[in-house]
Amino acid sequence: MERTGEEEAHRPVPLPPVQELAGRQGAGDDVPARYVARRAHDDADATAAAAPVPVIDLGRLCQPATTASGEGSAADEAGRLRSALQSWGLFLVTNHGVEASLMDAVIEASREFFRQPLEEKQKHTNLIDGKHFQLEGYGNDRVSSEDQVLDWCDRLYLKVEPQEERNLALWPTCLRDVLHEFTKECTRVKDRLLPEMAKLLELDDDYFVNQLGDKADTHARFNYYPPCPRPDLAFGLKPHSDASFISLLVVDDSVGGLQVLRDGAWYDVPARPHTLLINLGDQMEIMSDGIFKSPVHRVVTNAEKERLSVVLFYSVDPEREIQPAAKLIDENHPPLYKKVKVKEYVAGLYEHFSQGKMVIETAKIYDTSMYVENLQYVKC
Repeated sequence: MERTGEEEAHRPVPLPPVQELAGRQGAGDDVPARYVARRAHDDADATAAAAPVPVIDLGRLCQPATTASGEGSAADEAGRLRSALQSWGLFLVTNHGVEASLMDAVIEASREFFRQPLEEKQKHTNLIDGKHFQLEGYGNDRVSSEDQVLDWCDRLYLKVEPQEERNLALWPTCLRDVLHEFTKECTRVKDRLLPEMAKLLELDDDYFVNQLGDKADTHARFNYYPPCPRPDLAFGLKPHSDASFISLLVVDDSVGGLQVLRDGAWYDVPARPHTLLINLGDQMEIMSDGIFKSPVHRVVTNAEKERLSVVLFYSVDPEREIQPAAKLIDENHPPLYKKVKVKEYVAGLYEHFSQGKMVIETAKIYDTSMYVENLQYVKC
């Protein structure tokens, strides 16, 4: 559909990449007004405590019960996993099977891409004809209005699964092989984790796998956070929760920045070499009826160092609807979330994120009493 002249007139002017802003001579000691997300020294002077995020040994977690006994058993790992899912909503994974060399390679390939000249990176732009935004590609996140508060971050966003839907024209040469391998290995990690998570809710082992569907999609996001002259004013990524099902991250362990919110306080998420960070998304919180948490998190900026991260977002088939698992609902546990269509929910994320709001609030049932009378309960 063609846009009217009025719509074109109100389109926000495309912005230069943050990396370019940070690198300009004479940029001074400030950030442009559109990146000011908070008042000077608003919680910036308070040193965040390190989050005691559980560390899960995936090999031990997945070992057969007949071989798991005593200290360090699968039961111990399952207990740590339960604590992580019900409290922090994220955890670290060791013994995951992804080679350290591959994790290093995906970070280095990301660094190589962002260090290319702007004209090379723009060959993979997310702006069609220089002005029409598309989700995939290189550049800023969607800018929907002139007064939108922006993040001190550039990104490359690519669809990696289903494989037949990859738009390889947007895949930089330096990333193609390593991203393919990294996706394949991380998908194996995800497929090992999901049955263990289902067991904690006394669901069938394949419950979450089946919920994803045959057309589940996976997107890779490469984040680049340049040094920021005013970390007390700008966020690398403003506070949000992920609209996905589950996310797997590998981060540059030379500089931190990821923080998670719990009980009204922000905590630094530790970065350990060659350890995967697993983050739950809203889809998992909805399907677990709030038992598992989708954490609110943010990225703070650094005045001296650049930071990189690579994230794989796994999401349910966009044409499917999700809701709390029936086995989790009974007369004492009414649903906390309504049924939502994944495609519409994910689309709502971008609108809410740009406004600094949480899209999961749109899925909550605040008055559950009206549902109790007509429910057909299923006991665990």
